[in-house]
Parts: sequence; structure tokens; C-alpha cells
Amino acid sequence: MDDCIFCKIIKGEIPSEKVYEDEEIIAFKDIKPVAPVHILVIPKKHISTLMELNDENMYIMEKIMKAIQKIAKEQNIAENGFRLIANCGPDSGQEVMHIHFHLLAGKKLGPKIIC
Repeated sequence: MDDCIFCKIIKGEIPSEKVYEDEEIIAFKDIKPVAPVHILVIPKKHISTLMELNDENMYIMEKIMKAIQKIAKEQNIAENGFRLIANCGPDSGQEVMHIHFHLLAGKKLGPKIIC
């Protein structure tokens, strides 16, 4: 997707502060963090929403979850915990139509989601 900001980050056209990268996943610090640790974890393959996952690309979810576990350990947030948020579609607040997970931590987040 030529106009997708995350695809541009993946291609290196827009700078980011990467915290993790492998062949299929990239993770970088959010430019507008809502918690001390706010990392976006995305697949390199463009998939617009969770509803576009299917039998052919569902494997990417396992890779994302494994990457999140590794990032949590590297960021020293695994023990105290973190929040993982995925918005799906415009009504959820998804602003970038490329599957992404917000990894939030670094303080007590409480029982409610951060808006």
C-alpha cells in the first residue's frame, strides 16, 4: 500500500525508533505515547484489519505474539505486566489501516482502557 504510513516505516521511507525486527515483524516506539512504554507491533506484510486474517496469513498472529513476548522481556515489562490493544476498523478508533498492536506498560494502567 503506497499511502500506508506503516508500510513507509517498514520500507525505511519514514524514520522510526525500532525496538524489534525480524523477517516478518517490526516494532517501534509510538510517536505519541500514552504510557511510559508504548510500542507498536506490526506485520511487514500489509493486512488492513484483523478481519482480513485468513487461513493463508493467520500464521502471522503467532509470530506477532512471540515477538511481543520477546519485546516484553527485553523492555523489562514482562514481570509486572502490560496491556495489548488492537483496534479493528474505523468505529474502534483504528487510524492506520494496517494491523497493529499497541503494547503499553511502565506504570499501573488500571482497569480501564486508555483513550
